[in-house]
Amino acid sequence: MTQATHALPRMQMMSEAQCELIHQASLEILRSTGVRVFHRGALDLLAHAGAVVSDDNLVKIPPEMVEWALRQAPSRVALCRRGSSQAAARLEGDEVSFGTGSDCLHVLDPRTGLHRDFTVKDVVECIRLVDALPELSFCMSMGIPSDAGPGSHYRRQFALMLEHTVKPMVFVCNDRADCEAIVAMAAAVAGGPEALRLNPNLLLYSEPSTPLRHSETATDKLLYMAEVGLPITHSPAPMMGGTAPVTLAGGLALGNAEVLSSLVMHQLRRPGAPFVYAVQVHHLDMRTMISVYGAPEYQLGRAMSAEMARHYGLPIWGNAGMSDACAMDEQAAIDSAVSVLGALLTRTHLAHDVGYLEGGLTTSPEMIVLTAENIAMLRHFAEGASLDAEALALDLIHQVGPGGDYIAEKHTARHFRDYWQPRLFSRQRLDDWIRGGQKRLGDRLRDKTLALMESHQPEPLPQGVWQAIDDILKKGDA
Repeated sequence: MTQATHALPRMQMMSEAQCELIHQASLEILRSTGVRVFHRGALDLLAHAGAVVSDDNLVKIPPEMVEWALRQAPSRVALCRRGSSQAAARLEGDEVSFGTGSDCLHVLDPRTGLHRDFTVKDVVECIRLVDALPELSFCMSMGIPSDAGPGSHYRRQFALMLEHTVKPMVFVCNDRADCEAIVAMAAAVAGGPEALRLNPNLLLYSEPSTPLRHSETATDKLLYMAEVGLPITHSPAPMMGGTAPVTLAGGLALGNAEVLSSLVMHQLRRPGAPFVYAVQVHHLDMRTMISVYGAPEYQLGRAMSAEMARHYGLPIWGNAGMSDACAMDEQAAIDSAVSVLGALLTRTHLAHDVGYLEGGLTTSPEMIVLTAENIAMLRHFAEGASLDAEALALDLIHQVGPGGDYIAEKHTARHFRDYWQPRLFSRQRLDDWIRGGQKRLGDRLRDKTLALMESHQPEPLPQGVWQAIDDILKKGDA
């Protein structure tokens, strides 16, 4: 459908000239200020390519190296269903996919309403919840189980995701050894390393250290993912007023320099390896000294980051469905809706953290389900409205004329299902609502969340694959 026949809501923060202004500022940071790189192999790559290394690990990167790296990186990435070539999340064009966050300490138990430590059972139930909700396209681990036992909890979390969802997985991990084990597990399911590279069902989320530092461990993971040709988002989180200038422009320019220097190292290791852009600009609330999610400045930072990714022609990583609220309350609902709408209007390809409360310390299964309803509703808004001849319906208007009605018309029968229908929100009037038990949104939300957690059964792993995964876990423990 052409733009002339479709009205589409959009959000644009910056013009191309303004994006170029941020880009040039970041190039100047890399050329003049430089970045600290604490990885010997990366230092050798950079020096050999023409960067200037001094003071043991201070790297100053010429603009032409950055421009070269931007030309190498692919503009699209597809994340596939488990063991399949079917794309479940497309990081290209106007596509927007949503998923959960990772590694919270606490779960807000929908059965008791209490905050408590995550258990393995909680992680499994949350993964199955993601698998059950069609509005969510990818999964992250959501919680650190307190009863997981010895060994790497990152590897065990990934194994649980492999077992309990067919959706693509975004993982985090401690070091290169974790990366290698996790990729080996994914390859066992995909049918080998080459099959996994062609049909990736995983993406690594890692970070440089703001301001302007690349740790040995984080860089090791960055280079490994390039070597195996699997997607990564290496996303800085500048905290404005703390680890970055207090202004959005300064925080974005700094974070963008960190992304670009990461991209240079990544592409030097393997030109054309898939890389997903993000700068997660936060600000430090000077009254509480915490990093804020539910703030207009945070949403502006997400929009500006998306603009920069689109300016570079790179896939976009962002956030949605999270809140600073400690309970699944009205504040959390508002934060969820605002952030989901922002992700849709900025066409953020992957929006994670659905279900986060307490600024990312708590996962709420109910917040996940509520955000799924928000996604379904607001996606209809973001898809806009048709203006073609069928939608204008001029012939029908002439036919029905003044004083007529349209309820029995074939045109109505063809299109009434185009309207969004809620599965959680209520459209009852008072008498029907009273007869139905006077259930508020929170009551319906809890009922739906528990029903999905207790009833949904994911597609099982192919026979024999679990043994290969278990062998990889045992080898790591040894």
